[in-house]
Amino acid sequence: MADDIYKAAPDVFAAARTRRSMRAYKPDPVPPAMLREIVALGGEAPSGSNIQPWRVYALTGATLERLGDAIQHAFLTEEPGHVRDYDYYTDPIEEPYLDRRRQCGWGLYGTLAIGRGDREKSKAYRARNYNFFGAPAGLVFTIDRKLERGSWLDYGMFLQTIMLAARARGLHTCAEASIASYPDIVRRELGISDDGIVICGMALGYADPDEIVNTFRPPRIALDDYAVFME
Repeated sequence: MADDIYKAAPDVFAAARTRRSMRAYKPDPVPPAMLREIVALGGEAPSGSNIQPWRVYALTGATLERLGDAIQHAFLTEEPGHVRDYDYYTDPIEEPYLDRRRQCGWGLYGTLAIGRGDREKSKAYRARNYNFFGAPAGLVFTIDRKLERGSWLDYGMFLQTIMLAARARGLHTCAEASIASYPDIVRRELGISDDGIVICGMALGYADPDEIVNTFRPPRIALDDYAVFME
């Protein structure tokens, strides 16, 4: 059953169940036609009044490497002056969300044998976020600064459609809010105007089943904890 998560998903239920945030990839390139096909399917996602607020930059090769190197350097050297375009989390994070976040972070680091308080190892690992975990393809998503929350809701459906499409082709992804921590670098390297808010990045490729990090999956809350069925 575990091997099934690395195979192409035969239907949308299997795609959703086998989708994981994979953090290690094989070097095998994603065929250009397949990359276009996956991103094109994202465009079938619904949006309010058909606004279609998405803008995506699909990166491979030298461009992907250049962007990753620039962000990694800024992170590792603690380069000052970098500010996100938007707040991803509330501050402070309250329960039950704080506990879920801790389960994810501590569980991931535990899988990697990184002890609590080991800042050197945790920083070295976090740096891998910025080269898209070594994936052969990376996506960067932006949205027009003028658009409101409804369009951000639409954007979530666009992202999920891409992730499910990737599973249907035997690929995996990892959506990365971390990329949006360096929006000025992203805009500079990709030639994006200040009108574009950097929402997130996404690693995309063939997940490496031999990497232990890909065995990690945070717990999910039960159906009855979030759904109310009413007659």
